[in-house]
Amino acid sequence: MSRRPTAAQRSQGIPEATIARLPVYLRVLYSCAEQGIATVSSEELAAAAGVNSAKLRKDLSHLGSYGTRGVGYDVDYLVYQVSRELGLTQDWPVAIVGAGNLGRALANYGGFASRGFRIAAVLDVDPDVIGTEVADGLVVVSAEATEEVVARHGVSIGVIATPATAAQDVCDRLVAAGVTSILSFAPVTLTVPAGVDVRKVELSIELQILAFHAQRRSVVRVTPDGSPYPGGVGLSALAAGVAAGEPAATALASGVAAGESAVTAP
Repeated sequence: MSRRPTAAQRSQGIPEATIARLPVYLRVLYSCAEQGIATVSSEELAAAAGVNSAKLRKDLSHLGSYGTRGVGYDVDYLVYQVSRELGLTQDWPVAIVGAGNLGRALANYGGFASRGFRIAAVLDVDPDVIGTEVADGLVVVSAEATEEVVARHGVSIGVIATPATAAQDVCDRLVAAGVTSILSFAPVTLTVPAGVDVRKVELSIELQILAFHAQRRSVVRVTPDGSPYPGGVGLSALAAGVAAGEPAATALASGVAAGESAVTAP
């Protein structure tokens, strides 16, 4: 007689790609619950999450959730299943190191508490900042007390919101204090020992990726005097210019044919 796998056994076999999508599913499910939706089909959930329904069903099967044919998934129960798999059915004390603009914004974000993340402490090295209140009832403490803060609050996750030059030292101190999960906003690669998980959020990289795709979608059209070519950047306008025998349009079309992303007419 076969047994259904336990949550721990399932977690060990869940692909990383699936784990990365679970928070997205959970966000959609919370939205459904807030709207009073009791059940949701795999197609509806997949569309809202930006994946195909087959992938979603396979992802959720790793959790032991298969839905009901013709009915779909029970929203409340699926919220529980996904939350349990992500470890959100318990309290996670978080310490933020760095009380600058980013650190303060994170400390004041209300969405953490509703997901099981409690900001237990905010630390900094600046004497002018230490002792100031950054959020309701949350006062900045000295980073020199990192070990004490981690032990007193049972901190599970450390958030690094410091300049890049200080990030590695902050990381080393958090790890030495017993923190094994770190979220870093610093634009630098951190070195950690085995058994420590680091997630990196680097906004500048995301913006650069967006800039790349924006550039690929558009073609800069410039006339001989350096002003934007009339008619915009659309291909229909380009074709019209070529048909009319306009030199700038013809030069631009040649550049596009050659694969150039930006063209200056001679």
